[in-house]
Amino acid sequence: MDTHRFAAPVWSVFRIVIGLLFSLHGAASVLGLFGGAQGSGKAIEAGLWPGWYAGLIQLVCGILVMIGLGTRPAAILASGSMAYAYFTVHQPDALMPIQNGGVNAALYAWTFLAIAVLGAGPWSLDALLRRRTTTPATAADPAAADEHVTEPATA
Repeated sequence: MDTHRFAAPVWSVFRIVIGLLFSLHGAASVLGLFGGAQGSGKAIEAGLWPGWYAGLIQLVCGILVMIGLGTRPAAILASGSMAYAYFTVHQPDALMPIQNGGVNAALYAWTFLAIAVLGAGPWSLDALLRRRTTTPATAADPAAADEHVTEPATA
């Protein structure tokens, strides 16, 4: 069984799920949904540094990564924000993520870095827009198709 044919769709599903989960963290922080910020039932006060801005990054970048629009820049911003959160909030308490409560921040930082490097995958708005802007001239102009006809090679 050829498993390579599943790689691109599975990568797209992975990106969608990660974006959804990240945006839910943002919605909890900024909008007070899903139990609110840290289970308080309330949103973080607008403009409060760094929590509200982190929540806004989570909400916006999570949605962008989930739908696959501007995926690489959104993933870089999300990765950087999670690295910042890890090193400023968690790492001063202990060296290892399991000891300092920074497992989620570390996982998100590395996951979004991988998404930024590998891109959105085939099931994304980025891929759809790329396909629409790189259509061959023959599909757009049937008369141009006649100019590009080539004879098959003979052996």
